Amino acid sequence: MEVSMQIVARIRSDFKTKFGIPRQSGLVGELEADIVFEEPYRDPNAVRGLEDFSHIWLIWQFSEAVRSGWSPTVKPPRLGGNTRMGVFATRSPFRPSPVGLSCVRIKEIRTDPVLGPVIRVLGADLMDGTPILDIKPYVPYADCHPDAKEGFTGQNRDYTLQVEFPACLLEKIPQDRREALKGVLSQDPRPSYQHDPERSYGLTFAGFDVRFRVKDGILTVFEVEKV
Repeated sequence: MEVSMQIVARIRSDFKTKFGIPRQSGLVGELEADIVFEEPYRDPNAVRGLEDFSHIWLIWQFSEAVRSGWSPTVKPPRLGGNTRMGVFATRSPFRPSPVGLSCVRIKEIRTDPVLGPVIRVLGADLMDGTPILDIKPYVPYADCHPDAKEGFTGQNRDYTLQVEFPACLLEKIPQDRREALKGVLSQDPRPSYQHDPERSYGLTFAGFDVRFRVKDGILTVFEVEKV
C-alpha cells in the first residue's frame, strides 16, 4: 500500500549544496532559515498558537538522497565512515523511506503579503529548497528525556575544530552570517574518511565559495569568493 504525503512547505537556507550542512539540527544555533509554506497551506490560521512554543519538529524529505533500493546497514560518519550499523540505529539519509527529523528553535513568525506566514528558525540542518512534510510543536514534558541513552553517537560528541579565518576574508561575508559560517566550519564539514592536510575543500554558504584546509585540528580559510 502506498502512502501519500503532502509537501506543506520548503526551507530557505544558506546551503545550496549538501556539503557543509551540520550533521544534526541544533549544532550551529546561529544558522537562520525560513520555512515558506506551499499553496494551499499559506493560511495564517494553520500556525495559530505556534508563537507560544519555542521549538518545533520538522519532518522532511531527503530529496537529494532518494534511492530505488535500500541497505540494512550504513556507515555513520560518527564512527569514521568505516563501521557498519543497522540503518534503523542511525539517522543516515539512505533509508527505506527518505524522511528526516529536525528540532529547531523558532526565532519569529511573520506574515508576508504574498507568502503568508513565514517561520524563521535557528539551527536547521536542511539544504535550501528541502521539502517539509509536516511541522509539529516540541513539547518538553513528552519530548525531553534527560536519562536517554545515546548509543554510539556519544563518541567524540564534543569534537570541534579550531577555525582560523583571516579578517580580510571574513569581512567579505555579510556580518549577520559570520558567526553561523564559523560555527559550520568548526563542525568539520569534511567527509569522515578524508584527513589529508594538503587537500583543500570548498563550501558554498550564503552565496559565497569558502575554501579551506584542515591540519592538526585547525581549519584555516584561505579563500572567499562570491558565487
